[in-house]
Amino acid sequence: MLGLVLSYFSPYVHPSTFWIIPFFGLAYPIIILFTLLLLVIWAFARSKWFFVVLFFILIGGKLHFRLYSLPFGGESETSTKSIKLLSYNVKNFDVYNAGFYKDFSNRDSIFAFLGREKADIICFQEFYSQDAKSKFPTKDTLHKILKAKYFHDRMSFNRHYKNYFGVAMYSKYPMLTRGHIDFDDSINNSNNFCIFADIVKEKDTFRVYTTHFQSIKFQGDDYAIFGDSAITGETQSNVKQMIKKLHVAFQKRAHQVEKVIEHMEQSPYEIIICGDFNDTPLSYTYNSFYSKYIDAFRNSASGLGITYAGKVPAGRIDYIFHSKNIKSRNFAIQKQIFSDHKAISCEFWKK
Repeated sequence: MLGLVLSYFSPYVHPSTFWIIPFFGLAYPIIILFTLLLLVIWAFARSKWFFVVLFFILIGGKLHFRLYSLPFGGESETSTKSIKLLSYNVKNFDVYNAGFYKDFSNRDSIFAFLGREKADIICFQEFYSQDAKSKFPTKDTLHKILKAKYFHDRMSFNRHYKNYFGVAMYSKYPMLTRGHIDFDDSINNSNNFCIFADIVKEKDTFRVYTTHFQSIKFQGDDYAIFGDSAITGETQSNVKQMIKKLHVAFQKRAHQVEKVIEHMEQSPYEIIICGDFNDTPLSYTYNSFYSKYIDAFRNSASGLGITYAGKVPAGRIDYIFHSKNIKSRNFAIQKQIFSDHKAISCEFWKK
């Protein structure tokens, strides 16, 4: 019950204020699952503890529906002015898959999927490209597949291998302005960036952001503990290292989120922001956007909305938010798995 209550505080407490609180927000799905199990047990036992457990669940109020969206609401109407936006963390198009020079299957599957989706604006995280005449073309090939003339990116450059890593945006409609938000340490220490573009369709202008907030940077040794049944000294060391990485990531994400929110509040246009937020619905990161903007998934979809398909069960960590003067419908999550994330898409138009 204490763990459940602490998870309720997670969206509202800055990670640098009380460092342990974000961990309870991260563990919320497990905590609520065991709490519901207790509720059922005490119900069958006809114990007064049933009402105690029920009380602790009820004080969470609407927070529970951040994890699970009910099939209500959304827009029943449509508009000829609507645009379709797709956001996708493509994990560098699987360039580091063993033997990738012989097998481009994942990359080509992603290309085929994007061609079928026919989105107007496509935003990528963990985007990868090489210099001209590479053996692993992505950037120019996507221009042809997506039929998108307009492009914007923010990348870090590996001089040794002559390749680029970062975020990118394609659009079928003109980009009036292109820009980025600096994360201070993003160039030297990570490939986490945020970019934006003012995109015009007919008389409507949208400011579209795509972002990849601070990654946790788990390595192979970290993931290994999920398959270990025996607890050893090495396992304990790995757990401590994972906790440290999570703690650092929570704080860095909070700083990055604040910079993005500050920039968005200066926008002269209605806003759509999408990307890999690397955080759950019961987090400071999510709440910073949810308190000001509309979560397109909760507005026009239902269920758990799981977007992460990697080794750790992280749930929904990819999002699309939009201004309150924008309508959204047909939020969709990719069914196939070609990356460690699933693509998400939605249709938008101004009220």
